[in-house]
Amino acid sequence: MIAEKTLNRFLAFDYGEKRIGVATGNLQLASTQALTILNCQNEQPNWLEVEAIIKEWQVEAFVVGLPLNMDDSEQLITQKAKKFGNRLHGRFGLPIFFHDERLSSAEVKEYLFEIGGYKKLQQDIDAYAAELILKSFFENLNKT
Repeated sequence: MIAEKTLNRFLAFDYGEKRIGVATGNLQLASTQALTILNCQNEQPNWLEVEAIIKEWQVEAFVVGLPLNMDDSEQLITQKAKKFGNRLHGRFGLPIFFHDERLSSAEVKEYLFEIGGYKKLQQDIDAYAAELILKSFFENLNKT
């Protein structure tokens, strides 16, 4: 059995230099939920806020969206997302998984329109992007 499948409670992050979307999910229940947006200073979140979310949701692992180009090549933001993920792991000691987030913005806009029409599209999409990253991660685990 794959190690990821033995974990249940995840926190997902859609990393950005100014804001980070956060979502949570339970693999066993196949449920996900957009949570919040973390504002960054110097490309770093308030780590006390991150710690509070981890404790509140009692997570066992992290998933960080990896922004790749369509040809699988990396860009500067890819390296920053990896650095953020490695910091999460280093600070909190939980397993970290990186997941391809290509096309997530377009999917988030479609998703938000489905659940709330144009009004939802006007809201900040970062937390919903994190939720879709986590949904995709769960779906890929279930394929294996």
